[in-house]
Amino acid sequence: MALDQSFVGRTYPPGRPYEVGREKIREFARAIGDENPAYVDPEAARALGHPDVIAPPTFAIVLTMEDSEQVTHDPQLGLDYSRVVHGDQKFAFARPVRAGDVLTVTSTIEGIKSLAGNDILDVRGDVVDAAGELVVTVYTKLVARDTAAEGA
Repeated sequence: MALDQSFVGRTYPPGRPYEVGREKIREFARAIGDENPAYVDPEAARALGHPDVIAPPTFAIVLTMEDSEQVTHDPQLGLDYSRVVHGDQKFAFARPVRAGDVLTVTSTIEGIKSLAGNDILDVRGDVVDAAGELVVTVYTKLVARDTAAEGA
């Protein structure tokens, strides 16, 4: 069943604040195998002009995953999340995510379309700091697979 086009433009309330910690950044950098010293050493980060360690760019997904559930589990939208695969992910940074940031995410449905029976959902997550300044915008494309394809 196609998703309702009237949801395009719907913005969900900001999620709970996320405080970015040095240890979480270090763990994430280790998990992805990135040994950039600016991710683990405050002095290396300061030498690059940052007030503290910075997070690898893809760390922003940690911030947006929980908040995107407001969209994906919205019963009115009717998305069958058990059929969803991740289609694409993009990040547009105003500045790096830093240890000590307190960030919130506001999710907006940017697009809904059907293609070959699949529903494609584009969601934008605007991540702001405690002062309300934009840090990063995360663009996510989700594909809800067509149920008819199972019998083929």
